[in-house]
Formats: sequence, C-alpha cells, structure tokens
Amino acid sequence: MVLLDPDLRRTWLFGPSADPAAHARMLDSGADALIVDLEDFTPPARRPEARGLLDRFVRECRQRQRVAAVRINALETDGLLDLAAAMTARPDVIAYPMSDSAAQMHALDAAISHWERQLDLDQGSTEILPVCETALGVVEVRTMAAATSRIRCALLGAEDLANDLCAERGADGLELDYARRRFILEARAAGIEPIDAPYTFSDVEGAIREAVLSRRLGYRSKSLVLPEHALRLNDVFTPGADEIARAHAIVAGFDAARSRGEDRALVDGLWVEVPTYRNARRLMERARRLGTLPSET
Repeated sequence: MVLLDPDLRRTWLFGPSADPAAHARMLDSGADALIVDLEDFTPPARRPEARGLLDRFVRECRQRQRVAAVRINALETDGLLDLAAAMTARPDVIAYPMSDSAAQMHALDAAISHWERQLDLDQGSTEILPVCETALGVVEVRTMAAATSRIRCALLGAEDLANDLCAERGADGLELDYARRRFILEARAAGIEPIDAPYTFSDVEGAIREAVLSRRLGYRSKSLVLPEHALRLNDVFTPGADEIARAHAIVAGFDAARSRGEDRALVDGLWVEVPTYRNARRLMERARRLGTLPSET
C-alpha cells in the first residue's frame, strides 16, 4: 500500500466514479491523491455501476503509486452501500461529504471498523477525510479531528461552501478568503493537514495564482477538479531550486552565527532569528522528502 505522509500529498484530484475514461485521465494526471466521487460527481442512477468500478480503480492507483480515495454519500442516504463497495476495493481513504460533526465521524469510524474486521484488514488502516463544505464544517474541524485517529487531513470545500455562505462565486476566490484562513488555523490547531479548496475554473493561470496564495498562507496541499492542473499545482507546492538555495543560506548563516555565540544572523538583508531558521530547515526537509534535495545537502 502506497501512502505518502499527509503533508506530501500536494494535490487531491476529484473525478467521477462511473467513467472509466475519466479514471484514466486522473491516473495520468500526476496528482498525488485521486478521489473518485460517488456523491455530486455521479448521478444516483449510475451509482451501482460506479461501485462496480472501484476495485479496478484502486488497483490502478496502487500500480501508479497514488493515494486511492473514495468519496461516499452520507451514511443516511446511499453511504452504507457506497462504503461496502469501497471497503471491498480497499482504498487508502474514505472521504465524507458535508462533514460538520464528531457524531458523523464516530459513525463512519464504526462502519469502517466493521468492514476492516470483515475483510481482515489492519484496524485503523483506512483513513477518513472530512470534506468541510459548510460554515459549520469549517468551524468544527478540531472537534471532528478529535473524534477519531483515522483523520489525518481535512479538505475545504468550494462550491457548496460558497452556497452555504450565500456568497457570490468568483475566480479571484475573495468570497472564500476568510474560510480559507480560518480553516488552516483550525486544522493546524488540531494537528492535521489542511487541504485547500479546489479552483473550479478552467484557466491554469488562475489555478496557479490561487495555489501560490494558498501556499503563502501555509497550505501544503490543494484539491482540484481538472486533471490538466495537477502537474502545475504540484510544482507550486514543491520547493524550487531558488527557494532551496535561499533556505540553505539562511540555515548556514544562522548556524555560523550561533557558533560564534551570536543570537541571530544577517543573511541577504534579513535578520534571521530562530523561527525563520526553523522555517528554512522545514523547507529543506520537505524538499528532501519530495526527492528534490540530495540527502547530504
């Protein structure tokens, strides 16, 4: 089973679950995690057909070394049928729509535990991904994260959230600005990895622009709905050569200053103190884990 650490899953691509051609595009996209969606992306009449495709999809994710996720419907609707089919396919992650309470997470955890016992899977091996796409979901992230250790990440919604806020949707994402900032604060406080909302417009320039802002805010992962955006967004969330060089200079300068007994270092006009030093080391370690920085650097 291939499971990248949550902070290394740079892109989470949503796609329809009843469309094998769409599955092929998802698998070829380069996205780190792939979510086939039995909820909004699949008309109810096609859900039985879609459930029958899950096993092949998960197996192909394994072959491509991608994280395999299935978004089911709410348990009180078609969710139990979805979950039975999904767990038989043995995905890495079960994504849950309209997540907004610990009670939902407890119920889903119990249902997954049942299937893990039935299928002789390691208990606790299947993650839960809350998809927070209402105002209540955004403010309840910490409560949900505390409900089960299966939750390692949470994903911020876009279209449903804008609708719940009675907001006017725009390509600049202004209407989601507060929610985006609140969500990362809540998720970091809960000790889980926040996944930014998808950019649901077609232009790649806008997707990159929004991803750059997300990274500036502290996000290391973003969801998306268009396969052609995946590689460009992976680039945004991967430290580049110039960033690595600057981080290396900060670390080297600060280490040298400390060896001289100084409390801080002046590096390219920036006074480097402990928080900046730690951030630079974090960036270098992330680059190393993503394979863009040699281990000896």
